Amino acid sequence: MTVVLRSAESGHGLALLLRPWDAHDIPHLLDIFCDPVMRQSWRNPIVTELDASRWLNVQQRGWTDGGRLSFAVLDSERGNEPGSVLGNVVLKGWTAGSDVAEVGYWTAAAARNRGIASQAVEMLTAWAFESFGAQGLQRVELLHQEDNLASCRVAQKSGYALIDVLPADPPIFPAPGHLHARYLGLC
Repeated sequence: MTVVLRSAESGHGLALLLRPWDAHDIPHLLDIFCDPVMRQSWRNPIVTELDASRWLNVQQRGWTDGGRLSFAVLDSERGNEPGSVLGNVVLKGWTAGSDVAEVGYWTAAAARNRGIASQAVEMLTAWAFESFGAQGLQRVELLHQEDNLASCRVAQKSGYALIDVLPADPPIFPAPGHLHARYLGLC
């Protein structure tokens, strides 16, 4: 399945293009991971072309088996030609008949604090409910560490309500976390 999502430029954000990752994105990944924030926040950061290829293989396998639908987020202001890679947004953990999935995301340094993450999360969430609601998807969750105020703002701006405060769960969540959710029909 090849899915491409587009948003028009609005007063609230850029024109974005979401599409599956491909091998042409390796140089973009290497540039993005030169950012110390990205390197520090990942257990296995992308440092080499081999790292980038492995990461891309995981994303492509996710599309094949349906368990991880990962999109490159691009600036599409130049008409039909996509611009630079701004980040990643992913729907994960959903299978047909299940009522819940999780959204995840990250942004390149140049894309932070511009509303791009919340716009991409909103686009992915709307698409997920449209595509999988009839197959059982009722709730999409967004989790982040409690001290990650930027992710809390992304959740709120994308219409995700704070549902619960979760205890620490090392190594993935070394600190307490927030569970946000959106429900089908309440978009």
